[in-house]
Amino acid sequence: MISFGMPTLMEIESVEEMVALCAKTGLSFVELNTNFPLHQPHLLDANKLTELSCQYGIGYTIHLNDEMAVAEFNPSVAQGYRKAVAETIALAKKIGAKKLNMHLSDGAKYTMPSQIVYFYGAYRREYLEQMKVFRDMCQEEIGDSEICICMENTGGFRDYQLEALQVLLESPVFGLTMDIGHNYCAGGVDEQWILNHRDRLHHMHIHDAKNRKNDHLALGEGELDLQKYLSLAQQCDCTAVLEVKTVEGFIQAAKWIENAGFLR
Repeated sequence: MISFGMPTLMEIESVEEMVALCAKTGLSFVELNTNFPLHQPHLLDANKLTELSCQYGIGYTIHLNDEMAVAEFNPSVAQGYRKAVAETIALAKKIGAKKLNMHLSDGAKYTMPSQIVYFYGAYRREYLEQMKVFRDMCQEEIGDSEICICMENTGGFRDYQLEALQVLLESPVFGLTMDIGHNYCAGGVDEQWILNHRDRLHHMHIHDAKNRKNDHLALGEGELDLQKYLSLAQQCDCTAVLEVKTVEGFIQAAKWIENAGFLR
């Protein structure tokens, strides 16, 4: 069976309210989101999170800040982002969170009259060397804790990002997240690459989408073949966040999952 979770919702102010709603809807975990001011690792109380986990029978995953530029050419900038990841790993160890979700930064771009050049792609050797440093740091910080950093598709991986993913996947502490709404809105450009690496697919973000631009919809409100992706999640033993961004939509998505027979 798939272990389903809920995202951090802007309409809900406290972690306790989110954990209570998660338990009420029959799901298994909350994905804490460090894009939110109050979800920064230095502000979250690990003891309180553990207490809530025990009280409600709910676990956690953690969504890292979307702008994790861990391979920046300026070492001070890169080290700041890497430190933030290390702090999140330390929190994950304390609260028993086994999966961290992370985006790959596109990096800065250089706009020319005839094209847009991405610095990471133009200076690929330096970029990939920085990704190796990040990979090795994460492996050391994670140790034998069995935490996995799952890299998420967003608007379509660029060629230099696919190379970076290969670097990261050389370490067992990295895996993949498939966001099915992002994949749809990007025209499915990442799907085959992810399927080719399905042995490293450990996490999914499930939401509906339509018109190739409207995503994070409640399940059944869009155009995705949800059964196809839920079957993939089952086959790969993935955890799956119902990443619908409103309380009403999230509750509707949880009910859809229940009616479809995926919650037992």
